[in-house]
Amino acid sequence: MSKHSHILALAAAAALVAGCAGSGGSAGTPSSAELDALTQQIIKADFHDKGIVKVSEAFRDDETLRACNAADVAGKPLDAAVAKRIEAANLQTIKWPANGKYLGDWKEGEKIAQNGRGMTWTDKAGAANGGNCYNCHQIDKKEISFGTIGPSLYNYGKIRGVADPASPAAQEMVKYTWGKIWNSKAYNACSNMPRAGHMGILTEKQVADIVALLLDPKSPVNQ
Repeated sequence: MSKHSHILALAAAAALVAGCAGSGGSAGTPSSAELDALTQQIIKADFHDKGIVKVSEAFRDDETLRACNAADVAGKPLDAAVAKRIEAANLQTIKWPANGKYLGDWKEGEKIAQNGRGMTWTDKAGAANGGNCYNCHQIDKKEISFGTIGPSLYNYGKIRGVADPASPAAQEMVKYTWGKIWNSKAYNACSNMPRAGHMGILTEKQVADIVALLLDPKSPVNQ
């Protein structure tokens, strides 16, 4: 669940407890407009800047989040035409490697993938963030604890046939992997995966290192 969705859920609970009745909804159920207004009230009243964390940054909003959150609240999948438009818009935001090299150091990529730290008020400005990949994915066979929100990444490169990096298919897979990490919503409008590069969570070098972790034949992912 995104931060915005979480706050919407809290707002809905608060509104229901307070006995709000929404226009256009069933008795006792607030409307979307009322929930949005209540959400903003809660943010202004209870959330404050602290350290490197700024409220304006933590609750950044755009068409992608608004559309996906609305679909989530409605309990319906995003309209196909809207999803296609959102994916196209996010695809345009992907920053491809300036040096043309998509694969970095898989050993550094493994450290980033296993690191869940970063972007909290106790962190220092400019400090490198972790990728937190293990929280949603299995990374290799050594894992004894990992999340299952996302698919297993074990044998990611091997399964996708990137052993011959010169082949057109391999090159497309390398580019897709970079893009997926940079901005996952370019390929799935309402993906649960964070837009790591686009939102400034990971640097260009870090993205390259994670791509190497997934695709380098020597990486434990592909053993």
